[in-house]
Amino acid sequence: IPAHRTRDIERQAGYLKREHCAPPPLRTGSDTMWFIRDSCGIVCGVITWFLVFYAEFVVLFVMLLPAKNLLYSLFNGVVFNGLAFLALASHARAMCTDPTLTFVFLLLIQGAVPKGNATKEFIESLQLKPGQVVYKCPKCCSIKPDRAHHCSVCKRCIKKMDHHCPWVNNCVGENNQKYFVLFTMYIALISFHALILVAFHFVLCFEEDWTKCSNFSPPATVILLILLCFEGLLFLIFTSVMFGTQVHSICTDETGIEQLKKEERRWAKKSKWMNLKVVFGHPFSIAWLSPFATPDHGKADVYQYIV
Repeated sequence: IPAHRTRDIERQAGYLKREHCAPPPLRTGSDTMWFIRDSCGIVCGVITWFLVFYAEFVVLFVMLLPAKNLLYSLFNGVVFNGLAFLALASHARAMCTDPTLTFVFLLLIQGAVPKGNATKEFIESLQLKPGQVVYKCPKCCSIKPDRAHHCSVCKRCIKKMDHHCPWVNNCVGENNQKYFVLFTMYIALISFHALILVAFHFVLCFEEDWTKCSNFSPPATVILLILLCFEGLLFLIFTSVMFGTQVHSICTDETGIEQLKKEERRWAKKSKWMNLKVVFGHPFSIAWLSPFATPDHGKADVYQYIV
């Protein structure tokens, strides 16, 4: 009778053979770049940046620069460009941050669970206690911590995986959820700001001569403003809904996948405020709104089960 047991979804006895699982890869200090090579995700990421730059172009060159009020142009230009910069920075961090930060059986694994670490030799090296169960993923051949799900796009098990978002070309997990929430928030804010500026500009152009309210011809100005209005309205609704669902998911400490699968809750229940601090960092500060501040997730848990 073995001192510990191993379980996987497919219950394959030969799963831990050397030829099935390669030794776990070692992560070095320089091996910190995370990028998913998915063509759909890359295209969606490029489209996201293009749409933000299009909004920048219309706001600056169609509405603000031709305006006669310098203070109006300066204030709105600083606000819009600042929010757009934070939105793109949040998008880049969400896209290039390894979505998982976990402790697996006293072994620190930063990032998505490495492929091939569920070898017999590796599990024996963990010195598990009798009765402990090791959960394995048969798809990526890795030790599977609690609340981890396999992503077919990332080809990894992702801890606290909420969903795979093609717009950030990455999974939304415990280590990059803050950046995804900030991305949706800042996109919603610049969309709302753009809609207000478009409304003011239409009023200005109706009251004055259309040839004087823009550096472009009246037909071109109307087309550019209508396209920006459509873009702003669409993304305001979309990102506001995503922001709301993410905040709700964080406060209830239940990911989107866990809600859909109605998985049994086997983790400690915490207050909503504590759940927010787990994602955005301890303690509360202005750094919560910064995509450049890496959150301090506090003391990680050890995910192990005695049966």
